[in-house]
Amino acid sequence: MITYQTDGVDMPAIDQPQTSAWIRAVAQSHGKRVGEILYIFCSDERILEINREYLQHDYYTDIITFDYCVGNRLSGDLVISLDTVRTNAQQFGADYDTELHRVIIHGVLHLCGINDKGPGEREIMEAAENKALAMRKG
Repeated sequence: MITYQTDGVDMPAIDQPQTSAWIRAVAQSHGKRVGEILYIFCSDERILEINREYLQHDYYTDIITFDYCVGNRLSGDLVISLDTVRTNAQQFGADYDTELHRVIIHGVLHLCGINDKGPGEREIMEAAENKALAMRKG
């Protein structure tokens, strides 16, 4: 089950059933199935609090992924700062909706086992994001 919640912000204008179907299709393309995935949309200030409290990181970020996967079943909490998504869209000259969906799927790709911190990993993640975005309808 994929659920969407907010923490101090308005729910973004996404087609939740269509987005959930897309997430399932991307997971399946990586040989995974969706278990319990919770998206929490929040502000920069809230994601900074979470980053400090749970990861001891003192910086803003677009997404924090808490991975509770077991075997091939994807489960996790994905916390997304809509403020950072908006800032990144402007900085990269991207459409906000596209950037939001890139971040939404970025967390799922982490749950699938794709990392982006080590040498060469960022390019692998970006390629996986682009492939996933190409699968998206709408």
